[in-house]
Amino acid sequence: MDINTLEYAQKLDSQDQLASYRQEFYLPEQKIYMDGNSLGLLSGRAERTLLELLDSWKTLGIDGWTEGANPWFYMAEQLGERMCTLVGGKESEVIATGSTTTNLHQLVSTFYKPSGKRTKILADELNFPSDIYALQSQIRLKGLDPDEQLVRVKSDDGLTLDEKRIIEAMTDEVALIVLPAVLYRSGQVLNMKALTEAANEKGIPIGFDLCHSIGAIPHELHDWGADFAFWCTYKHLNGGPGSVGGLFIHERHFGKAAGLAGWFGSDKTKQFDMDHKMTAAADAGAYQIGTPHILSLAPLIGSLEMFEELGMERIREKSLALTSYMLECIEGDLSDYSFGIGNPIDSTRGGHLLLLHEEAARICQALKAEGVIPDFRAPDGIRLAPVALYNSFEDVWQTVQILKRIMKDETYKQFPNERGVVA
Repeated sequence: MDINTLEYAQKLDSQDQLASYRQEFYLPEQKIYMDGNSLGLLSGRAERTLLELLDSWKTLGIDGWTEGANPWFYMAEQLGERMCTLVGGKESEVIATGSTTTNLHQLVSTFYKPSGKRTKILADELNFPSDIYALQSQIRLKGLDPDEQLVRVKSDDGLTLDEKRIIEAMTDEVALIVLPAVLYRSGQVLNMKALTEAANEKGIPIGFDLCHSIGAIPHELHDWGADFAFWCTYKHLNGGPGSVGGLFIHERHFGKAAGLAGWFGSDKTKQFDMDHKMTAAADAGAYQIGTPHILSLAPLIGSLEMFEELGMERIREKSLALTSYMLECIEGDLSDYSFGIGNPIDSTRGGHLLLLHEEAARICQALKAEGVIPDFRAPDGIRLAPVALYNSFEDVWQTVQILKRIMKDETYKQFPNERGVVA
């Protein structure tokens, strides 16, 4: 059977053991959603737990902190324990708190201790801008010059990184390393194990941004020996816009004073003593700062159930199958339209693909007009993310067919080749 047919896609769907989870989500009507690597869809379970949390506020008032099905006072720790398998950490090493950038600030302020010749932070030139802004800010807070102290490993092709080059840059001038687990544009998965081993050998603390990897690929942060990690929960974890993030601290650092102290980092038995001398929590909870955003935590209570039921290995297996099938369809149907492939072809890719085209911005607008929700990344990238929990192989096939029609009929020329305010 020709793989580039609707019948073949439907055959793959009939064999998909995760297919029933598609019914868990609110799928946009008459649309194909391919942007789950930016914002995951709402599930019925996440909606239910959000409404249950609202009801606890309505019926219990302030007693919701310690009563009800999900007492708010312990929610960050409980959700951290439930996320630990997604990052390969121990229950005590993970906490649900903050946002990507506030957690990065917390971790860098904790681990970046420039001294003597070790003053530099090692990053990369392909990282998401928010991480770079935070690193520059932390360097300035130390009275140092980011132009001199922030080292960004170069990319040969503007899309991927060479781990050997990163390891070579781990000199005796580096005080801290912060890298993405999965590159946000190309979807390249970095070899976190090898990078961590190299950093540990050189005595340099290393941490990872898991925003594009958590919920998409397995991790083993504790066993690898990573010092820390941080992430959002609104992409592959489907926690909702602005949902609370998370962080990992290896247990060998328990007892290290958090760079940014706040009362929710207290030992919970001591927090309401109101003593001006803080007794910090003995685990990852110590790195919390302020009161948890309870309403933004609530959807995760339901969303994480699906990850617990399936496990990351099964989710990753389907994710790779979806992106592999999409690559095959692209090769078969789009070879005449000057598209480039910006992501790794092998299993070192994450949960999304990157198509390159000089008309990418207007092609994305044309896709939206045809009912496909993609994601544009400047200057020439079209990100497509078939998500294992709610996208089908038929979604993949239909997306490529619509894209082929847009290119053949040149309907994309109706749109300006420029991004919107939010891309």
